[in-house]
Amino acid sequence: MTEMTGPEALDRVKELVEDIDFTMLTTIDSEGRLVSRPMSTRQMDENGRIWFFTAEDTKKVDEAKADRDVGLSYCDAKGMRYVSIAGRARIVHDDAKMNELYTPSLDIWFEDGLQTPGIALLEVTPAETEFWEPAHGKLVMAAGMLKSLFTKDTPDDDTVIHGHVSC
Repeated sequence: MTEMTGPEALDRVKELVEDIDFTMLTTIDSEGRLVSRPMSTRQMDENGRIWFFTAEDTKKVDEAKADRDVGLSYCDAKGMRYVSIAGRARIVHDDAKMNELYTPSLDIWFEDGLQTPGIALLEVTPAETEFWEPAHGKLVMAAGMLKSLFTKDTPDDDTVIHGHVSC
């Protein structure tokens, strides 16, 4: 497995997060259980923070306020690309940032656009991030894995790129 760290890995995480778009946001509920729901990523900014729109009167917001530790899981199964992020969440009311990130596609969730009562931003600041993706394309990776099934050997070391970023 090819390892990637540092600024190169952070740049690649940004590309993956913004390309895959949908993530499963995991919070901890009042009973201590993990709860996940899909969220659409609006941006990963130059400081590594990941931004989402949300309605403030939701369980996920209550849970993120009670315990700021959250997880984000991005999965592009067809492309064999995966990102896992452990971070800290907070609710943000910033008109300039909301204007920057809002697009008409969000009108399905926010009927009155940015004038929707209770609209807010959910910001996740990553603490630990890992990603996995094919080193030479998904067909080469799939062929390498198939070969390993028949030969009973582990896949070649250069089949997968693994990246790790600690913030």
